Amino acid sequence: MTPRFPAATSDDVLRVARKLGFEFSRQAGTSHAVYKRDTDNRRVVVHIHSGKTIKRKTLLSIIKDLGITIDEFRDLM
Repeated sequence: MTPRFPAATSDDVLRVARKLGFEFSRQAGTSHAVYKRDTDNRRVVVHIHSGKTIKRKTLLSIIKDLGITIDEFRDLM
């Protein structure tokens, strides 16, 4: 049985990204923030829509960009 996929907002994703060492790089308009980690040149784009839950497919893509598993993401939330 697969564990339930986490529901997350952009604030949740940004909190996890900061815990993993990502730092704010720039923002494109008002809805997309780019975070980078210098140690391995990873970057992640987070869609900023306050209070709204990120769609599952988008969240899965962001989790892959962070370089972690769904379980690790859930633990860091």
